[in-house]
Amino acid sequence: MAEENMTLVTKFVLTGLTDLPGLQVPLFLVFLVIYLTTMMGNLGLILLIWKDPHLHTPMYSFLGSLAFADACSSSSVTPKMLMNFLSKDHISFIECITQFYVFAFSATTESFLLVVMAYDRYAAICNPLLYPVVMSNRLCTWLISASYAIGFLHPIIHIGLLVRLTFCRSNIIHHFYCEILPLFTISCTDPSINALVLFISASFIQASTFMTIIVSYTCVLFAILRKKSEKGKSKAFSTCSAHLLSVSLFYGTLFFMYVCPGSGPDQYQDKMYSLFYTIIIPLLNPFIYSLRNKEVLLACRKLINK
Repeated sequence: MAEENMTLVTKFVLTGLTDLPGLQVPLFLVFLVIYLTTMMGNLGLILLIWKDPHLHTPMYSFLGSLAFADACSSSSVTPKMLMNFLSKDHISFIECITQFYVFAFSATTESFLLVVMAYDRYAAICNPLLYPVVMSNRLCTWLISASYAIGFLHPIIHIGLLVRLTFCRSNIIHHFYCEILPLFTISCTDPSINALVLFISASFIQASTFMTIIVSYTCVLFAILRKKSEKGKSKAFSTCSAHLLSVSLFYGTLFFMYVCPGSGPDQYQDKMYSLFYTIIIPLLNPFIYSLRNKEVLLACRKLINK
């Protein structure tokens, strides 16, 4: 009866990265530069792939799709965080679940796109003669569409469970965006089912996609080692090392965020993992995939010269 008389919370306050007033403006400027660089890098890569006919291949189609997912991930979090550096404004429950949905959509889509990219490298290196047949334009389109469809559907499960929760104890979310785990801690409704479903789905998606990637790249590694040409080995290692670096950064942070989440004294650590995934990885990915890629650099020079 006492719980029923409590006022339900419909608006929340994000505490952000820090409460220190002297750091708000410097952090605003730092993350503004990071966000603009992220958007320029990812959208620029998409434009480059779209403009250059030589990049109209499955590998670059997957890379362009990954860049779009990264742009969505960064845009779901950074603009609101920048606003909070200047003024602590409220965020409604609808805005909160929308922000979480876009973030979860981006994360899930990226997981499956990384699997697709690993399969593409497996087909290209292990069966180079059959690659044009195996990785047809139709299959490429289907794999990208399937990745985005799973990304679209997966967060709906968590949103459906999230709307059953009520909030009356506090409206303070100790995070810089509407991350789902801090919402559980201020819920008046028992969030055990939500937490269990989140753990199971995150573990299943991460484990299944990560193991598929590991198997694919293990086969690729043996195929590279069998190559007689040193130039062929070098090119294959260069391409795969970029993919593996991106995979390691992505799955490492997601694992610590959702499979082994911190709590209590580790809230600051959770923020750092979230910051790395939502802001730093989307910033790094376009550079990881392009700086060592001669075809992308050549296409970039052509576009600049035009």
